[in-house]
Amino acid sequence: MRCAYDDRMTYDNGHVIDVQPAPATQQPVHKGNVLVLGNSGVGKSTLINAVIGDDIAKTSFGTRGTTEELAIYGSPSVPFRVIDSIGFEPSPIKSLRAIHAVRKWSRLSAQEGNENSRINVIWFCVDGTAAKLFPETIRNFSNSIAMWKSVPIIAVITKSYSQADRARNIEMVRQAFRGQRVERNLRAIVPVVAQTFVINETAFAPPEGITDLIDATMRAMPEGMQGGAHDLMQFKLTRKRVLAQGLIGASVAAGATVGAVPIPIADSLVLSPLELAELNGLARLYGIDKREDSKQFLDSIVQVGTASVVAHSAISAIKAIPGINIAASVLNAIVAASIIAALGEGAVLAFEQVYTGQRSIRDIGWVQHLMAEQFGEGFLGKVSGIAQASQDGSGKDMRQVIIELVKAAFLNRKR
Repeated sequence: MRCAYDDRMTYDNGHVIDVQPAPATQQPVHKGNVLVLGNSGVGKSTLINAVIGDDIAKTSFGTRGTTEELAIYGSPSVPFRVIDSIGFEPSPIKSLRAIHAVRKWSRLSAQEGNENSRINVIWFCVDGTAAKLFPETIRNFSNSIAMWKSVPIIAVITKSYSQADRARNIEMVRQAFRGQRVERNLRAIVPVVAQTFVINETAFAPPEGITDLIDATMRAMPEGMQGGAHDLMQFKLTRKRVLAQGLIGASVAAGATVGAVPIPIADSLVLSPLELAELNGLARLYGIDKREDSKQFLDSIVQVGTASVVAHSAISAIKAIPGINIAASVLNAIVAASIIAALGEGAVLAFEQVYTGQRSIRDIGWVQHLMAEQFGEGFLGKVSGIAQASQDGSGKDMRQVIIELVKAAFLNRKR
């Protein structure tokens, strides 16, 4: 299979087979390459999707994995290329296949004319849910990268859902590397949650660590491949937006579930934990929770969007629609999911302004005004539209209908 992702380089089974000179009017692009290694099922493909975007990497299922050949991914907006390898297997014979594939890539990339495929940084992926990092895994890893004796290594702890377990995970990696040849090249250990992990219908672990990994990767790149500060900021902002949308989507689904209560949602406290979980997850994603005075800033956001305040107006707006006939549980689920969506979107708008330095977390008046707009006439209009559209979902799973309608109304807005 022959594919191309830029005008100068084409690939066959992951190997550079032709390097063409750039047109005279085009400046050469100096991008580094990141090799991703780890056991099958560790979450390499999900990690690549989170960093590169657009779900361009295959996703593995079970323990075997589906990546048959080394594949290289990149796009104009990404400051480095990512090379996905075959996962190491429990069977020594099967692991040899992955080791030989990486070694073959390494030999070819060392040949003259293939400089653009040489490895600059290595991500070694470790499963954060595992209790131990086995010596065999370290040996496989060390053997596969034997040619790259001085390339920086970043250990990426995937599926790092539990804050309490992260210190144990980091120590597990340090112990596994201690005394090994590859220890001297270990530059960073980064725990990540590559996408919102849904625990059940009302609980989830938010994405974390992806931009920390991007920063660590760019610091480890050779001089000249580290990218401009502005471009890097825009790239990270784009990745945060995508991850935030996933978190808000999971929160909306939870809101539609807990909101379907027999008592009016305006008189219920069921949304408060979800609102706080969503807001805190987004704050961690944008690093807002690490700043001084962040508590007052976050309190200002959630106070304006408190369900007991907003829900009365939303329910009144729906009931005022001529000919509306909607069950109380459906009405409550719509209002709850919409409040969660509007709160999340408003928080993202506020956090982006702070993250990019355009606003300060001390600007309480501004954020209160922003959130008031989020829950103003536009919000009521969207909720009314969702209520009317939901009546066409008779006979379907109403929870899913509500979730999709709320996402379409609130989460598909371009910035």
